[in-house]
Amino acid sequence: MRTMEKVAYQGWENCYKLSNGKVELIITGDIGPRLIRFGFVGGENEFGEFTDMVGKTGGDEWRIYGGHRFWHAPEDKVRTYYPDNDPVEVTDMGAFVRVVQRTEGTTGIQKELDIYLSDTEAQVKVVHRLRNHNLWPVELAPWGVSVMATGGVAIVPLPPRGSHEENLLPANTLTFWPYVDMSDSRWTWGHKYVMLRQDVGMTAPQKFGAMGLEGKAAYARNGHLFIKTFPYIAEAAYPDFNCAVEVFTNEQFLEVETLGPVVNLMPGGTVEHVEQWYLFDDVPLPTNEAEVEAHVAPKLAAV
Repeated sequence: MRTMEKVAYQGWENCYKLSNGKVELIITGDIGPRLIRFGFVGGENEFGEFTDMVGKTGGDEWRIYGGHRFWHAPEDKVRTYYPDNDPVEVTDMGAFVRVVQRTEGTTGIQKELDIYLSDTEAQVKVVHRLRNHNLWPVELAPWGVSVMATGGVAIVPLPPRGSHEENLLPANTLTFWPYVDMSDSRWTWGHKYVMLRQDVGMTAPQKFGAMGLEGKAAYARNGHLFIKTFPYIAEAAYPDFNCAVEVFTNEQFLEVETLGPVVNLMPGGTVEHVEQWYLFDDVPLPTNEAEVEAHVAPKLAAV
């Protein structure tokens, strides 16, 4: 059964731990909205944390902190990096916990998270909600960003492959940023999957985006497998040349990101984006596509 208790965590005095005895997550109340920890009870954090930032509050400087955060796309230095350094309202609604941020002063957008932890399984539903408090419409897309701990590999399924004779038209796109080096050794360009490995010894950033037709992405590390599922709407327009899923890495972390469609959000209106999280144990770290097929694909098929 799911429980909730107020706890101190990493220097923040006002945090809230949700647990079902199998997995736990920690919501920060002093900053946010932010889910700073997710993992098996008694186990390590699947999310990355920045030791020089955790516990800090206030100020006008954006801090990555770590954990899972909520942005709105497209990415812009002024709008996207609005600092989430102030307290949030955390309310136990019974079936879920609601986290509400103060309206962003420079954007007029308010962020909310509804967090549903399964009573028995290693499963979480996170509903990301943007609310427009401006007097005018705003074009945006909800964007869930999970900072993962170092040393793992992200796995994004590609759409089903087919023969040349039966597929004369393209089926999907991949998006690259100008700093991407496709020859970097952290990439694995497979037949069914794109893999991007996090390496603390390699400083050059890498990023790619995909349409996300499968609605799934994963991160394997230290015998654990974290999976996100998300809705994909084929007829909708997505940011960044139609990306519903993106992965970024450098020497400090790797991010598994999902996005909702671009909308023209009217005054007083809201838009939601839902992620489902799953955590599995005893999954070997894959180093190639054959190992993904053997150990990761069955888990992806099961969610």
